[in-house]
Amino acid sequence: MKILVLNSGSSSIKYRLFRMESMAVLRVGVVDRIGEPGASPVRDHREGFLRVMSVLSESGAIRGAADLYGIGHRVVHGGDRFREPARVDAGVLEAIRETIPFAPLHNPGNLQGIEVALAMCPGVPQVAVFDTAFHQTMPPHAFHYALPYDLCAAHRVRRYGFHGTSHAHVARRAAGLLGKPPGMLNLITLHLGNGASAAAIRGGESVDTSMGMTPLEGLIMGTRCGDLDPAVPFFLAGATGKPPGELLALLNEESGLKGICGANDMREVHRKAAGGDPSASLAIDMYGYRVKKYIGAYTAVLGRVDALVFTGGIGENDAEVRRRACEGLSPLGIALDDARNGSPSKDPREIQREGTPVKILVIPTDEELEIALQTLACLGNHPGEEGQR
Repeated sequence: MKILVLNSGSSSIKYRLFRMESMAVLRVGVVDRIGEPGASPVRDHREGFLRVMSVLSESGAIRGAADLYGIGHRVVHGGDRFREPARVDAGVLEAIRETIPFAPLHNPGNLQGIEVALAMCPGVPQVAVFDTAFHQTMPPHAFHYALPYDLCAAHRVRRYGFHGTSHAHVARRAAGLLGKPPGMLNLITLHLGNGASAAAIRGGESVDTSMGMTPLEGLIMGTRCGDLDPAVPFFLAGATGKPPGELLALLNEESGLKGICGANDMREVHRKAAGGDPSASLAIDMYGYRVKKYIGAYTAVLGRVDALVFTGGIGENDAEVRRRACEGLSPLGIALDDARNGSPSKDPREIQREGTPVKILVIPTDEELEIALQTLACLGNHPGEEGQR
């Protein structure tokens, strides 16, 4: 039972092939520079997908499209329609097309990848898995903005949230590590990478998340500013004369860690701070402080927190960021064990101080595996016991 997971961008197709009985990765790769000039250009997504299928066939991973049980597609924005993965049909394609204004950099590429895969593999069931779907359980008081109600309703302005496949994946794995059903747990999950978001999860369902209508809101990120006084862009427009498009690019591509200290990779930020760069030290202080604020806020939202979960490139590997995020939170039952926190490992692990009520977990995320599992579930099957282990 083989499932191919595709993440199609505007100029790339990332892919991973799974054997679902064992959850083994059979093949992984990327076709990039689609539509860009070069020595061996890939002209379009159709040619890119042909290359993916050629690599899979030539490697022996599959004999042809008929070997695929299904294809799962990552789609960034599902609007307010999709609460779960959806088997692709004409209605789903049109709904994805309608959400392009909410994710203009991502959904067009996602849609192209789906349309090409449908054309090239017409007999293979295909499923769209949405980054926003997991957060559709948020209650109205959490997803509404305090703007004129009719205006928001007419233009579908609300908090949607993102990184849903990652938050869902680590929440389920946390339940397994703690030996409890997801419905019995309250979790705060922190996906910290170049993009970053927090989620409050009650009984297996997202009840709040830090990203909003777009991925710009919330935590400080590699190049995104996160939470900001809404008047700032208007002030900057008047002060600099920059048009809206340039200001939007500034907030998304030139802000965050990069805007503060000139580097968007947290490893480089640490190196600069160790070398005495005060702006890099400030960036680390700001980053940890913003994460801590969301931990406190979501503790208040949930009332009882069973576990705090760190994931993503920074969340999994940066002991200093974890330390700063948890520092001073012992009155909330959150306290790190310094030795556990500082011990590098690629395996899921607990890093809280013994005897503290809130577990602190580091769990590697695997969004591609989560997409494969959700694709399988959408098609009406589940992995065997071997796979679940």
